[in-house]
Amino acid sequence: MLETKEYRRLSLTRNGGVLIVTLNSGHKANAFCLESMQELNDVANTVAEDMDVSAVILTGQSQIFSGGMNLSDSSVLEPAGRNLQELRRGAALGAKMCRAWESIEALTIAAIEGGCVGAGVALSLALDLRVCAENSLLYVPEIERGMNMSWQSVPRSVSLIGPAKTKRMFMLAEKVTAAQALDWGWADYLSASGTTVDQALQLAKQMEKLPPISVRMCKQSINVAANALNHAVSYMDADQLVLTQHSEDYREGIDSFLEKREPSYRGC
Repeated sequence: MLETKEYRRLSLTRNGGVLIVTLNSGHKANAFCLESMQELNDVANTVAEDMDVSAVILTGQSQIFSGGMNLSDSSVLEPAGRNLQELRRGAALGAKMCRAWESIEALTIAAIEGGCVGAGVALSLALDLRVCAENSLLYVPEIERGMNMSWQSVPRSVSLIGPAKTKRMFMLAEKVTAAQALDWGWADYLSASGTTVDQALQLAKQMEKLPPISVRMCKQSINVAANALNHAVSYMDADQLVLTQHSEDYREGIDSFLEKREPSYRGC
């Protein structure tokens, strides 16, 4: 069974037909690394073949959903020494992972406690519903650090909250509180701190009372309508990431983060 598979960066538990996937990267900020992304991709692809799974809940640590990508991991962020084909393959991994989660026919719910940063926001956008703790905070620092916003998350965000709020969240790197996220339509439910998984389980159990094939077909129709042009407008974002990784602004963005100082960009 799926929950008996061994992963280093994830833990899986089953509650009836509901699979709970907990990201535990081993990093203090529960940051994404290549291994955790590969494991998340594997889980999503495996769930797609398991008709006994009626819903999947994705959560993180009790104090933080995810702090984004591990910027101290050179295998993730250092392009030197790799050829263009390897760079493009690596840059496309996040989008591949998000598409795998988006393609799950069962209901998918993100249960978000504490901080949800960058990559955590991008992956959450690929799920059906988002339950946020009242103390959670969303933050997308990619543009601020000299990168682009990839993983095909731009069209997903525009579809969900519109272009202006996506610009505020991505371009201006505004930190979005749980209350704002609910008001914007990014979050679907707010929950007291420490109870997001319980809230997500209630939603999953509510859905389990409905005819499963009808639910899956309805989800497919909604996703096709909402995401019809997603690939057309974002198919180059992995290549854009590779391009930004060779810029001085990218290097300054990463260095300033690691050195805990304000970045100093050259400008236009």
